Amino acid sequence: MKQKNVFYCTECGNETAKWVGRCPACGAWNTIEEAPNVKVTKAQVKGGSITRSKPRLISELSTESESRFSTGLKELDRVLGGGAVRGSIVLVGGAPGIGKSTLLLQICGMIANREKILYVTGEESQRQLKMRAMRLGVDSGELYVLAETDLNQVISCIEDVAPTVVIIDSIQTMYDAEVASAPGSVTQVRECTMTLMRQAKSNNFTAFVVGHINKEGNIAGPKVLEHMVDCILYFEGDRNTSYRILRSGKNRFGSTNEIGVFEMETNGLREVENPSEMLLDGRPDNAPGTCVTCVMEGSRPILAEIQALVSNTGYNAARRNSNGIDHNRAMMLLAVLEKRGGVPIGGYDSYINVVGGLTIDEPAADLATVLAVASSYFDKPLGTDLAAIGEVGLSGEIRSVMNMNQRLSETARLGFTKCVVPYHSGKETTKSPDGLQLIKVHNVREAIQAVYRAAKTDSE
Repeated sequence: MKQKNVFYCTECGNETAKWVGRCPACGAWNTIEEAPNVKVTKAQVKGGSITRSKPRLISELSTESESRFSTGLKELDRVLGGGAVRGSIVLVGGAPGIGKSTLLLQICGMIANREKILYVTGEESQRQLKMRAMRLGVDSGELYVLAETDLNQVISCIEDVAPTVVIIDSIQTMYDAEVASAPGSVTQVRECTMTLMRQAKSNNFTAFVVGHINKEGNIAGPKVLEHMVDCILYFEGDRNTSYRILRSGKNRFGSTNEIGVFEMETNGLREVENPSEMLLDGRPDNAPGTCVTCVMEGSRPILAEIQALVSNTGYNAARRNSNGIDHNRAMMLLAVLEKRGGVPIGGYDSYINVVGGLTIDEPAADLATVLAVASSYFDKPLGTDLAAIGEVGLSGEIRSVMNMNQRLSETARLGFTKCVVPYHSGKETTKSPDGLQLIKVHNVREAIQAVYRAAKTDSE
């Protein structure tokens, strides 16, 4: 009997009887792929469930079984919410060569003396992995290495070794022989992840799964993969720079706002405990078009430098480009600056960049962005000791943001003496730290005037 094929949406996992240009469930275009129709047998279901579950009162449940353990890297533990949870599955995504395998191999070196680890590689041989481990100084402890892509062989090895931590590098190379589809396909990635998830829950081991990303920056494979796992970690950074940022896109056991900062060195990744100093390192003195702000990444205040460049356009329409700030928000700030701030930048090319590869998604950086653009337009520096924190509204007003006192304390600690803040502090009473002068402003126009008035006073 001829096997029937079905059509899956790679974004939401919806099944259709035939190919369509637009998914009827999520509305995405050109996301339908054909794959064999794989039916889960009763034997497979029985194999994935050891005991029959019964409903229990929530008051009778205990969380002691959801124990955490440290990975040995404080920055990674911060992103995970205090450490890895046993019985969970963590998906680590990132561009090729960004450092995903290096990060996981360093984890092995940190915990191999107290945890039994099985490292499954589908992209390297055991000898190649050994050479990389020696370079990173990982050569001891209960670390088992398996070069295999057949999932059934991997499951058999898990049953024999009984590890507490399993690393799969990568999920796109794994295949199930019972599934009539090529490795890396929608069906294979989904079925392999589902099987691995059942094993992790039933045997109470923690699984770290490497997932490659596509050209759009999303994890390759079906979108349902992200819904299946317990935690998603994105490894961000430019391959041409040494700094890497680990960000959580999903975490069932902790916050998704925390980030971890690493620096890639010859002997592996080094934790950056003070990201603010790293991001401000090499900042030019008294250069126009630059301003520092303080953003909150989870519970951590981080100072970031925003650079802007305004130049005469050589095109019929002025060019607009932003890196590290949402493009739509950057365009809104440019419009507010021209309309409410009185800075005629409509006929000029404008470029905005956040130094260090950091991505800012909160409005606290609005005021610093506006001041950086204005500084570049007037070609006058704001001063190296000045920072700006505040949200900009469409009418040009400066609004307060949360955790203002914590942001100001971090700003003063890094040596800044002046900070532009909203005049109205909202419900939180703004307190000025020792050595930090607060310049309170109502709107964008007033902020530009106050900054240059302060700079003129310092020069005199």
